[in-house]
Amino acid sequence: MHQTDNINVHRIEKLAPPSEIKSEFPSSEAAQDFVFESRQHVQNILAGEEERLIAVVGPCSIHNVDLALEYASRLKKLSDQVSDTMLVVMRVYFEKPRTTVGWKGLINDPHLDDTFDIAEGYRIARKLLVHLAESGLPAATEALEPVTPQYIADLISLASIGARTTESPTHRQMASGLSMPIGFKNGTDGDLQIALDAMMSSNAPHSFLGIDGEGATCVIHSKGNPWGHLILRGGRSGPNYSRESIADAIAHLEKRNQQPRLLVDCSHGNSLKDHTRQAAVWRDVLDQRMEGCRAIAGLMLESNLLPGNQKLGNDPSKLEYGISITDACIGWEETEQLLMEAHERLKSLVSA
Repeated sequence: MHQTDNINVHRIEKLAPPSEIKSEFPSSEAAQDFVFESRQHVQNILAGEEERLIAVVGPCSIHNVDLALEYASRLKKLSDQVSDTMLVVMRVYFEKPRTTVGWKGLINDPHLDDTFDIAEGYRIARKLLVHLAESGLPAATEALEPVTPQYIADLISLASIGARTTESPTHRQMASGLSMPIGFKNGTDGDLQIALDAMMSSNAPHSFLGIDGEGATCVIHSKGNPWGHLILRGGRSGPNYSRESIADAIAHLEKRNQQPRLLVDCSHGNSLKDHTRQAAVWRDVLDQRMEGCRAIAGLMLESNLLPGNQKLGNDPSKLEYGISITDACIGWEETEQLLMEAHERLKSLVSA
């Protein structure tokens, strides 16, 4: 008899269920209250009820926990200084979509050596998120693997669906059941249509396959997520943060009876994949906000302790501390400069 099942599967490993890992790294009542309140602030800003700007700032991806903790400590101090004008949310991206192949993120391969110890990846991710919530720093992440939210979503204040997955029905359905506001990036070609469709889809109820807290396969019946929003990140067609591009995005949102509020990603296509251009994008979009474009609800920066990036290579012990192993980031000094500069400019809007 010929085998017809799992022909291309090398092995199958059982994964610790969400309930087990949550019990190892529980979140306190204070942490849960903080996450709830930070989500409320995000929602208020998206609704135009708060004048502050959302600033999603942090590494392209988390690959070193000590580095992430040091960065978070610095960002927390900075966020306290600018809290009157900005809601600073740390980028804590654990999963990396790949166009072809490459390192898929801390959850998938926490040891950076192709051992794919995913259970340990979830433990590391959850422990870090608990620390951030306890310290009073909101966390943002990209929702990629459909089972991951059961492990960490209770600690996330803001999520996004990436340009490569915004068109995916699986991710739209998942987004419809997530508990936090979620942004949809325009497609890699720069087209807004798939993100606008995703917003409408995720706003509706869905029934889809997933897992429960015990790891059992189940049917999840979602209510729909009313806090989907658009993220402009540029694309192969070029940047889309100009006044004309943002006006076009607003027109599309209004045509679909969507809240005309959006975030602008200063990296990726908008910086032409050149991290040194992020500051120019940041300042241009900030100018537009100062000129009265209230549709701009927030900005995103890819930032690390040191600028640039480095190749992972075959020996993780040789990696230079403080530098990204995925997309190139701006360094801490420039990050601090940009946020403080924005804070000084935004004071007049918030106090008006």
